[in-house]
Amino acid sequence: MQKVLARAEPVLYSLLRIVAGLLFAQHGAQKLFGALGGNAVPLASLSGLAGLIELVGGLLIAIGLFTPIAAFIASGEMAAAYFMMHAHQSFWPIMNRGELAVLYCFVFLYIAFRGAGRYAVQPGR
Repeated sequence: MQKVLARAEPVLYSLLRIVAGLLFAQHGAQKLFGALGGNAVPLASLSGLAGLIELVGGLLIAIGLFTPIAAFIASGEMAAAYFMMHAHQSFWPIMNRGELAVLYCFVFLYIAFRGAGRYAVQPGR
């Protein structure tokens, strides 16, 4: 079983990177364009900066271009978002509705250190 899973690992890692990046980019599209049920925010605001990081960073992560840098910035944004918007409400992420920010933070931190993988515009490790 382990050998079968090991052979699929490069494809599955790339799939994780692509899906996480595209989902993250959708949050940016909501903030910047009011798309997908969101409300557009001013670009020259903290939410506008977050939307820019989410849209551009998410797309870069998805296509595998400058992945370590984009993922590290996205991870940092999610850590900041968690502590600024969620942590003061409760210690537990499930209770303060910050579990998505925590999950994005750690997925992007992993991607930042792992690199783009085999199936990317700019392949990494």
